[in-house]
Amino acid sequence: MMTSLARVPCTIVTGFLGAGKTTLIRHVLENAGGKRLAVIVNEFGDVGIDGEILKGCGIESCTEDTIVELANGCLCCTVADDFVPALDLILSRTPRVDHILIETSGLALPKPLVQAFQWPAIKSRVTVDGVVAVVDGPALAEGRVAPDLSALAAQRAEDSSLDHDDPVEEVFEDQIACADLVILSKSDLMDDAGFANAERVVAQSLPRAVKLVRATAGKVDIAVLLGLGIGVEDEIDARRTHHDDEADHDHDEFESIVLQLPEIADPVALAARVVTAAETPDVLRVKGFAAVAGKPMRLLVQGVGPRVSHHFDRPWGAAEERRGALVVIGLKGFDRAAVERAILG
Repeated sequence: MMTSLARVPCTIVTGFLGAGKTTLIRHVLENAGGKRLAVIVNEFGDVGIDGEILKGCGIESCTEDTIVELANGCLCCTVADDFVPALDLILSRTPRVDHILIETSGLALPKPLVQAFQWPAIKSRVTVDGVVAVVDGPALAEGRVAPDLSALAAQRAEDSSLDHDDPVEEVFEDQIACADLVILSKSDLMDDAGFANAERVVAQSLPRAVKLVRATAGKVDIAVLLGLGIGVEDEIDARRTHHDDEADHDHDEFESIVLQLPEIADPVALAARVVTAAETPDVLRVKGFAAVAGKPMRLLVQGVGPRVSHHFDRPWGAAEERRGALVVIGLKGFDRAAVERAILG
């Protein structure tokens, strides 16, 4: 279905924690080809790490006005409170943006968000160009929906006696069920057998024909991502998900903590501590920043299961306090004390 040229197209980027959504969006910003883009980032936790990653990307067109951060909860649960004002802000700018990217939190379900585009005040101004689901290729290759969870997906495929009502798997399956394009991330870490396994897991959650694209470091031709012209809001009610018969939903099974970091001396030692923290049972993601003694650049740290990366992403501002912070996201009840000991000592 072709969308109206009078409306601004929006691409919703969904995916589980650590799948690579922010990396994909950064690649789009770096290769915009003159398009005026705006990004809405939905965080989980008290520190807007993903928004800061994008703002610190060094792209000339990526300014404070380009990124709108929503940190008041899951976007699919707070559409009226957060999303509509964010759209109003973006659409009020001159010159008008050409395309809006919406990065949902790893906890968000795309369907309630897309359904908000049916509201008269929104429908006349914007349209959903497409829903892109980013999935962690290596994790799926090993039968898991995320890098640091037990092999739930593989077990359920082989053993019909197991409980299929796992909240994390439902989030994953609902994201895939709403997708118009699936990005298989971190493909450089997979072999042919891994690709076959990952693609099988994705296919199990796809009720219709959807293209699956392999990607490394989020590098996908933006012509593949943008300009799908689907108008998803007009057909989203036909995309069946686990939560269709529920009046609403919550994410009480997840929680997060923020750890303030003093200036550090050794990035490698910090990465090792993050690995230990990420291996704590029920911890899903660790991400944040650190100040390194004697270094003018800010250190970006991201950990998903045993995979932890760190690099200097931008200089500290002249008036900016040199302090670090890490957000730890996990299933409700994860051992906070163990995480704090691992990271802070």
